[in-house]
Amino acid sequence: MSNTTANTHVDRYPSRIADQAQLTERLDPVVYTKWSDASPLSEEQSAFYENNGYLFLEEFFSENEVEAWRQELARLQESYSDRDEAHVIREPQSKEVRSVFSVHENNDVFRDLSLHPRLKAIMNYLLGSETYIHQSRINFKPGFTGKEFYWHSDFETWHVEDGMPAMRALSCSVALSDNHPFNGPLMVIPGSHKQFVSCVGRTPENHFKESLRKQEYGVPDPDSLTKMADAGGIEMPVGKAGSVLLFDCNLMHGSSSNISPYPRSNVFMVYNSINNRLVDPFSGQRPRPDYIACRK
Repeated sequence: MSNTTANTHVDRYPSRIADQAQLTERLDPVVYTKWSDASPLSEEQSAFYENNGYLFLEEFFSENEVEAWRQELARLQESYSDRDEAHVIREPQSKEVRSVFSVHENNDVFRDLSLHPRLKAIMNYLLGSETYIHQSRINFKPGFTGKEFYWHSDFETWHVEDGMPAMRALSCSVALSDNHPFNGPLMVIPGSHKQFVSCVGRTPENHFKESLRKQEYGVPDPDSLTKMADAGGIEMPVGKAGSVLLFDCNLMHGSSSNISPYPRSNVFMVYNSINNRLVDPFSGQRPRPDYIACRK
């Protein structure tokens, strides 16, 4: 019996089906709400996000708030240190916990964070509707051994493997430790969200089990990355714990390994418009598990 599904929706962003990568223009808005004095972002912040595909909000949360989340993070890391769970991802060459998924459903502390009124107001503004959590996780990048994650557009994977129809989602990363240029922070290519990079190579079934540890499919080609970096440069938004990084679902981003002594951790939440709920994966394959891509 076949494991594939037939998607009857028009695929406006085909990927992983051709022998060569291709750069095409974005077909969706970036900011879905017209700015006004009542908007939760300033006009300058909104325009910056529109043009660059990301926005860094320095010390958005207080030290007391961050400390409570950090304590919960440490508890979770200890709790899962010797427990094998499907939603717990470990480093590719060690048993150290790399990510814990679906924390907005499995943990009261981080569920409350995902529903924080200040965050929700910004998400609903940028995406032009009510929103829900498509994916959430805690990321750990330990000192000395934290591994890199190669350049990629989240939307390419969410579209192909999860069936996200449009670019109407964004990621919110809340720093639980200070981010420095030397401890493997996220790097972004400003403006790259305005083009879609189709990738080469059909994804194997159940590839998500490996891709969350080390991504090998849905990886952009060097020529497209070089063109984007030449046009927009590479930025590294870093700051103190409590800062928030917002970035568009199609922004090209990645991170280097952490060979410093200083660990880096963050809560990562993906907000999707309720008008952009998932359909069948455009790859024709089975959907990934709900703890990776919410289908409720």
